[in-house]
Amino acid sequence: MRERYEDDTLTHPEFDPDLWMEVGSSGGPDKNRVYGLSNTTADNLRSARSVSTVGSSQSKEFVALQQHTAQLTEKYDHLSAEYAQLKASQAQQRAESEQQKMAYEQLREMVMNMATQSGTCAPNPFLPYNHQPPPPPPPAPPLY
Repeated sequence: MRERYEDDTLTHPEFDPDLWMEVGSSGGPDKNRVYGLSNTTADNLRSARSVSTVGSSQSKEFVALQQHTAQLTEKYDHLSAEYAQLKASQAQQRAESEQQKMAYEQLREMVMNMATQSGTCAPNPFLPYNHQPPPPPPPAPPLY
């Protein structure tokens, strides 16, 4: 690692698949066996090497995707809360509308009861012209 990345260990990557491949395939009785990586084989390291070469750009993309996912999650939570508020408001409006309909029916029933109990034919405020015929039209002007 020092030969490849100098003496400063802060600049060393956590994993260098090319270096592991060099050491693992150097020959000898343990050829293609890399210690410290459980049962990792040379094939696994080759596939890791292809990922590693673009790892820095992928990690930037991954961070960007994580941020975008966090933003979308926040928007979703906000919209879900707004939807719940709208649903509650709509339910309240429906309940108020039902109460108004019931109050109207009670008032109508009271007026009808009052009309039948008075013994006279009281005008019905719910009918046009109160059961009275409309007034006659004005006379036409004379023709000369």
